[in-house]
Amino acid sequence: MMTVMTPAIATAAAVAAALVDEGVAPAAAAGCARVTPLALAPPAPAAGVARESSGGGALFDLASVTKPMLAVAVAWSGLDVGTPLGQLVEEARGTPSEGVTLELLLAHRAGLEAHRPLYAPLVQGGTVEPSGALRAAASARREDAPGAPTPGGFAPVYSDLGYLLAGVALARAVGARDAGEAIGRLVLEPLGLGATAGTVRDLAARGVTGPFVPTETVGWRGGPVTGAVHDENAWALTGLGGSGHAGIFATIDAVLTFGLAVLERRAELEWLVRERPGGTLRAGFDGKSADGSSAGTLVGPRAFGHLGFTGTSLWIDPDAGVVVSVLTNRVCPTRDHLAIRGARPRAHDALFARAMSLALAL
Repeated sequence: MMTVMTPAIATAAAVAAALVDEGVAPAAAAGCARVTPLALAPPAPAAGVARESSGGGALFDLASVTKPMLAVAVAWSGLDVGTPLGQLVEEARGTPSEGVTLELLLAHRAGLEAHRPLYAPLVQGGTVEPSGALRAAASARREDAPGAPTPGGFAPVYSDLGYLLAGVALARAVGARDAGEAIGRLVLEPLGLGATAGTVRDLAARGVTGPFVPTETVGWRGGPVTGAVHDENAWALTGLGGSGHAGIFATIDAVLTFGLAVLERRAELEWLVRERPGGTLRAGFDGKSADGSSAGTLVGPRAFGHLGFTGTSLWIDPDAGVVVSVLTNRVCPTRDHLAIRGARPRAHDALFARAMSLALAL
């Protein structure tokens, strides 16, 4: 599998082509970037940057790669991350999550369950009442996380529900329609990505109507999902907008630009990317696990990134100054196709090697 990636310096185009040719996904884009190490020790002069990508203007559903964008949006909003959820989200009042802070939600340490099918009424042709769904999410406290959290929170458990709630909190704090609009306003537009990343709704407002890469064929949603978020809870609560855990679509170059921004401004984002006790989960990002990491073998031990259920990924190595990203629609036509699991580490290794071979433009 992935024999095209065996050579040490496979191009981004070769990586993307291998993912498609070997049946990992019907569509793929890949990219890598590198900045000079001088940015690691401020004060630093302007950093040289080299980058390469393949995938053009195709817009992929980032799925949970939306989460790092939400976390950065919270950081750049100036909102106090020690604010209890109940102060920002009325529906959380009187629930176990009322006093949980935004930081604990972002760090997956709020004691919440990983997931609940808030969208379930839609499958039977019904509707989802947003306020009731938010109360259900805020009430989904795990049995092993009783009472009020300590300052460091409960044991980390990856939770979409926590990000869904954090996204609502941010949106209401900044007066946005939803988390997707808040991410666009606070992160994507300042980075010049308003026309290459965003929710379907906000991209359309800028005259961008595709091309959107299709995801899964879902009977209750009318067939192949194209130009709409794949995640069911995000679809139920924000439709063509965006939630805190999913809803952003982007090109490969937009994802690389976001990754570079995090890399180059990581001093102000240290509270997001620092290691936290109890596992690899940080705040908005995950760290590289010691064994069998999807990040591959070449990115360093301090690397951080995120995966998306649709087959997307972003990894950032702060020591090497490297960003790598793979975007696919591996859930097309079904989420049961799992070849991406074996392909990701090889793809990331090939992209890392390619990044290190690129000449820096100084």
